[in-house]
Amino acid sequence: MYGVLQQRFDDLGGYLIDSKINEICNKFGIDSELLERDFSKLSGGEKTIVCFAKIMLSDPDILLLDEPTNNLDIDTLEWLEKFLQNYTGTILMSSHDRYFLDKVATKIVLIERGKSEIFHGNYSYYLKENERRILSEFEQYKDQQKMIDAMKKKIKQLQEFGRMASPSGESFFKRAASIQKRLDKIELLNKPETAKEIPLNFQMTNRSGKQVLAVHDLNLSIDDKTLLEQVSFDVLFKDRTCLMGKNGCGKSTLIKHIIDLYNGKSHDGNDIKIGSNVLIGYIPQVIEFDDDTKTLLEVARKTFNGTETQLRSSLAKFLFYGNDVFKRVNMLSGGEKVRLKLFELMQQNINFLIMDEPTNHIDITTREVLESALSEFQGTILFISHDRYFINEIAKKVLYVEDKNITEYLGNYDDYRNTKEKQLSLSKGKVR
Repeated sequence: MYGVLQQRFDDLGGYLIDSKINEICNKFGIDSELLERDFSKLSGGEKTIVCFAKIMLSDPDILLLDEPTNNLDIDTLEWLEKFLQNYTGTILMSSHDRYFLDKVATKIVLIERGKSEIFHGNYSYYLKENERRILSEFEQYKDQQKMIDAMKKKIKQLQEFGRMASPSGESFFKRAASIQKRLDKIELLNKPETAKEIPLNFQMTNRSGKQVLAVHDLNLSIDDKTLLEQVSFDVLFKDRTCLMGKNGCGKSTLIKHIIDLYNGKSHDGNDIKIGSNVLIGYIPQVIEFDDDTKTLLEVARKTFNGTETQLRSSLAKFLFYGNDVFKRVNMLSGGEKVRLKLFELMQQNINFLIMDEPTNHIDITTREVLESALSEFQGTILFISHDRYFINEIAKKVLYVEDKNITEYLGNYDDYRNTKEKQLSLSKGKVR
């Protein structure tokens, strides 16, 4: 019996497991220090890397991934993309990360209204091809409607001729009946649905001064951990600034420090100055409302100045229709909470919008609507995000947090990435 088990252990690679673990750890950059740490205390990115390493030990033929980029920082996202691009097996995943889908996906399956459509390409290909298909379907729908209208008109005309020619008008009625039979056999095409858009036009009657936020020689700590040392940067009127960096580097803590200062919960030192006439609207990473047992309608009424009918009409513009407004806030999805928070902010005439990971937990349609609204916003935006597609659409400046410092890069994510690659290339050239 022992010999049988020993042979089974050998066949399963038991004697090679230690060398295989070492090989996988080297490939995934997992050092001995990380191996000894408690898994529950690892960051989201570290947990992702360890979980992928564990999966690779079993040599799977298929990877099933459910929103694999959630809560990952930029560095881990880029590592994951390279890993999946080099993976030789099959990958089936669900994801709202459009940049990630562009880099990794080679086929898109769109599930909509109980049906599926296949697109042989990445996300950008899907966008173009889907638009082409919708336009083609709409033309086919219009052509069919014209044909149906013409047939109905012909039937009506023949029936009228038959009545006028009575009692010898039977032939007209037969022709009309023949056309009606053909009409009844036609398989009606559904009118293609286009994406609904929320007309989020932020009204801003009071603009801020030119200097919206000034940070000078800021030291920031949480408990005994120093996050930032002697950090300085400015946010000017109409800036679109993205805070980027690894998880745990202090981005959210910095944002909360600014919000606490604005709300009078923190003393006003010399390290952070909020400019004149600045009205801040804040979308936190975890959106909360004063009383989440109230209905959506009750929460919205607190900030809305108008009649019940006007309020219901305004909420409809945010895709809250019919009985949707009677949902309890604690039952809303992530995307619904973002839309409700935006509704509140639009009533407050803000001119400085601060957001912490605003695209977390919302679908692609809501992300695109949010991007469209922010592109029309006439004020200043400061936001944290790991959504590279979103950063490319919104940011004009990147503040990268690393090693307790902040480095400024002009442009969006791709501009930041290109600059970093050029700097890395130059540094390698100097080393040689």
